[in-house]
Amino acid sequence: MYIVSVNAGRRRRLDGRSFQGHTGIFKESVAGAVRIGELGLDVDEIVDTHHHGGADQAVYLYRQEDYDWWSAQLDRPLVPGMFGENLTLAGLPSPGLAIGARLEFSTVVLEVSAPRIPCNTLAARMEDTGFVKQFMTAERPGAYCRVVVPGRVEPGEAFTLHEPAEPGMTTIDLFRGVQRKLSDAELRQFLSLPIDARTRDKFEDKLRQLEA
Repeated sequence: MYIVSVNAGRRRRLDGRSFQGHTGIFKESVAGAVRIGELGLDVDEIVDTHHHGGADQAVYLYRQEDYDWWSAQLDRPLVPGMFGENLTLAGLPSPGLAIGARLEFSTVVLEVSAPRIPCNTLAARMEDTGFVKQFMTAERPGAYCRVVVPGRVEPGEAFTLHEPAEPGMTTIDLFRGVQRKLSDAELRQFLSLPIDARTRDKFEDKLRQLEA
């Protein structure tokens, strides 16, 4: 398992049919070592801080294998960073990662906290108003991570995946869970895991409503 590409972007204007405004989704490969702090890559800019970024969604990962799948589905080449990810990785065994799994690089340690939930910005970036639905159906969401140990990463660097000691839920489970009504038991199960703060707030609110 290794880093295919380290990607970062700056604020820019996007005028698509599904989104008009400024965004940081346009990521490009960065050469050499890049520092990752607790809020993400030093050279990256997050524009929509209401929905993205923060300590629990500091780094977004996407698999090269999923890029290969999408390229075949869409019949066009896709370059790293197209989905707005910070790290394009090769070798991860599945599109779904366990919530709480850790990726250990040479100096950096990341912890999986959430899947990506697609929005109209992604559809505009892909120049396809129907892409959100395609992304949801494909169930290849990538993963957001919090930074457990900051440091530097660079393309070609190997990493190790450490699964949680106790079996839990995956990013695919959470990806499906946010799309449907969850039971009391299901909400409690997700809340027992190190999920991201945005989803935790939503699930805690839903649990309070069920208990009212």
